[in-house]
Amino acid sequence: MDLIIRLETPADYGTVEDLTRESFWNVHVPGCDEHYLVHKMRYHPDFIPELDFVAVYDDKIVGSIIYTKSRIIDDALNEIGTITFGPLCVLPEYQKCGIGSALINHSRKVSLDLGYRAIIIEGHPHNYCKHGFKGSKTYNIADHEGKYPYSLLVLELEKGFLSGQNWKYYSSDVFQFDADAAAEFDAQFPYKEKKYATTQEEFQIASQAFIL
Repeated sequence: MDLIIRLETPADYGTVEDLTRESFWNVHVPGCDEHYLVHKMRYHPDFIPELDFVAVYDDKIVGSIIYTKSRIIDDALNEIGTITFGPLCVLPEYQKCGIGSALINHSRKVSLDLGYRAIIIEGHPHNYCKHGFKGSKTYNIADHEGKYPYSLLVLELEKGFLSGQNWKYYSSDVFQFDADAAAEFDAQFPYKEKKYATTQEEFQIASQAFIL
C-alpha cells in the first residue's frame, strides 16, 4: 500500500473527526465520543502537535494517531514524563491493511527522536503486544489506585528506562470530559444509529479486568 504519513494540519481537523467517528461508532459503546475527544485534545496543554499524524492513501485521509503527555510517579514522588497515544483511528473499510501499524511505527520513531523514552496506553493487548507493548505489571507501573489494569500497556523506547522502581501512572485530564458536551458536539454530525455490538461487551470486560 502506497501510504503517506504526515503531520495533521488545521485543514484536516474536520476530516479527522469524521474518520474518528466512523472508526469507533458502536465499537465500545452505542455511538461514540472519541471524535469529541480528538476535537478537545488539540486545544489542551498536554497535546503534542509534533506527534499528531494522519495516514493518506490515494489522496484520502484514512487513519490518524494523536498523542498527549502523561506521567509516572515513583514511591519517592519522583515524576517522569511519558506519552500516550489515542485515539488511533482507521476508517473501517481500510482496517486490517497495516495502516494502524504504520502510524504506530512512524510515531514511535519520531517520539524517540524527540527525547521521549516510554509510551503508555490503555488498549487491548491483542492489538498492541505485537508492537512490543507489555503489561504494565512487567514494569511495576500501576494506575493511580495502585492496581494493574489488564488494558494498561507500556512500551519502553529506551531499554531499561523504567526498571528498578515502582510507579503510578497518570494520564492527561483531557480524557475527563462532560458526556453532555460530547453529545452536543456529536449532534453537529450526520445522524447515525446507536446500537449494541458484541465488541462493547468485550470492551467492558477488558476495562474492568485487573492483573493480580
